[in-house]
Amino acid sequence: MGAALLGLAGGTPAFAEGSWSSYISGWQSGSESRRWTDGNSDAVSTSVGFSGCTTDGGSGFQSAGLVVWKDVFGPDESKGLRANKCNRVYWGDLASGTYYFELNGVTSGQFLDVSSVNTQY
Repeated sequence: MGAALLGLAGGTPAFAEGSWSSYISGWQSGSESRRWTDGNSDAVSTSVGFSGCTTDGGSGFQSAGLVVWKDVFGPDESKGLRANKCNRVYWGDLASGTYYFELNGVTSGQFLDVSSVNTQY
C-alpha cells in the first residue's frame, strides 16, 4: 500500500519563519514527510501538530512515534523521537538546514491516517 502525504498548502504565522499544512493517509512505520528548509532566522521551536488521528488497530489511535531528521550528506542526523498523541510535539529551535519527519510506529495498528498535519519551524 502506498503512503501519501498530499494536499500541501503553505501558510506562515507571524511568529514563525515558516510552516506547512497537509494530511496523512495510510502511513506505515518508515514513511516520511515532505522536506522543509529552516533558515533559523527566528527562535521558534520546530513542531508537528496532528488532529483527527486514526489507525487500523483494534484499540484505536493512542500515539504515533515521530522522529525529526536533518537531511545531510551521509547518514541523516536524528533530532529525537517524540510521541504524538494527536497533539503538537516540539523539537526545540533547530539549526539551519533541511528537515523532515518520519513515522516510527503507532501504538495500535499498522496504518496511520491524520486529517490535519501542521508543521511549524
